[in-house]
Amino acid sequence: MPPSEAPFTGGCQCGAVRFAVGRLGRGSICHCRMCQKAFGAFFGPLVTSFDVTWTRGGPRYFESSDKIKRGFCAECGTPLTYEEIGRPPDQQVEIAIGAFDDPTVAAPVIQVNLADKLPFFDGLAALPVRTEYSAGWHEFMASLVSHQHPDHDTAEWPPKQGFPA
Repeated sequence: MPPSEAPFTGGCQCGAVRFAVGRLGRGSICHCRMCQKAFGAFFGPLVTSFDVTWTRGGPRYFESSDKIKRGFCAECGTPLTYEEIGRPPDQQVEIAIGAFDDPTVAAPVIQVNLADKLPFFDGLAALPVRTEYSAGWHEFMASLVSHQHPDHDTAEWPPKQGFPA
């Protein structure tokens, strides 16, 4: 069950950047070309976030336009924020939904910038689902050692070898 009370925590894939959010606003899917490029995906999933605190490290920024900067982890490249340049620090930040420890706390409720929506997007849910895997696939997946930070705060970073579950 997702946490229903603040703080809502999250961070990048490697754990160098961690955050806590006091209150969540509207979750959205942005189809603009800048979000597609920033996320390397078909859209940018973002949630308006208030009372954001960087609890470990902090993002580096790329100014994707004269009005917007995008925060990311300088260590692993994880997209983290979409922010208006020059906004007062006490105002909201748009945070990448997938960066939350529990992304289900921020389900999108609106799609924006539909002019750039990729023409195949609406048909993605109708694609066939792969249920059969080649010989050795399950063994290969079971043998992987994740270097991804776990979905919770940890006492130290960088980690020692691997992460506990």
